[in-house]
Formats: sequence, C-alpha cells, structure tokens
Amino acid sequence: QVQVVESGGGSVQAGDSLRLSCVASGQIRSRYTMGWFRQTPGKEREFVSSIDRTDNTYYADHVKGRFTISRDGAKNTVYLQMNSLKPEDTANYYCAVAYYGTGTTTNGVDDWGKGTLVTVSS
Repeated sequence: QVQVVESGGGSVQAGDSLRLSCVASGQIRSRYTMGWFRQTPGKEREFVSSIDRTDNTYYADHVKGRFTISRDGAKNTVYLQMNSLKPEDTANYYCAVAYYGTGTTTNGVDDWGKGTLVTVSS
C-alpha cells in the first residue's frame, strides 16, 4: 500500500508564493511519475504539473512560467513552487503518483493524496 501526503497549503494574497510538498511512502516502486492536480467545488480535477521518472517536467498552460515542479528522489518527495499566485489558483491541490506515463491525466494516476487547500485572495 502507498501513502501520499501533501503539505504546504495555506492562505495568501495575490502575487505571493507558496511551496507545496508531497511525500510518497510504503510499497512504492523505485521509479515513477509524481505530480499535482487541483480541484474546486463543482469542477473536475485538473492537471497542474508533473515530473516523470527521467525528470522531464510537464505543466498546464495556466501555470507555465509561474509554477515549478521538482523532486528529491532519495526522499520520494515532490515539490511545487508556486509564484505570482492569482485568485483563480484557489483550489484543493492533490498530489498524484503514476507508475506509467507522464501523469498528466487523472486516468493515469495510481495513487492520490488527500489534498491541501490553497486560498489566494485579491
């Protein structure tokens, strides 16, 4: 069984920065993709960013240039540095683990965290 735990959410002002962290533990394979999705009430969960087993990175268009994903493989940890936050970035952010592929779709995710809330006020 795999445990995925996010941290780092909070309430900030527009233009501020936050860094989310996610740790995967348990019976996890040696190489895998990790990433982030987000969701607001009444909307589908949407892709934000991912980093695959060879450290290629992927970003949704609406966060390119503002968000940066990175990982510490030794610690099974992925980070999402979010800069220049906007009110529309307000959402629950979910960490995702995918054993195959780029982890850019919800169907490709094998394990989910429970989410961390990010609130950006104007």
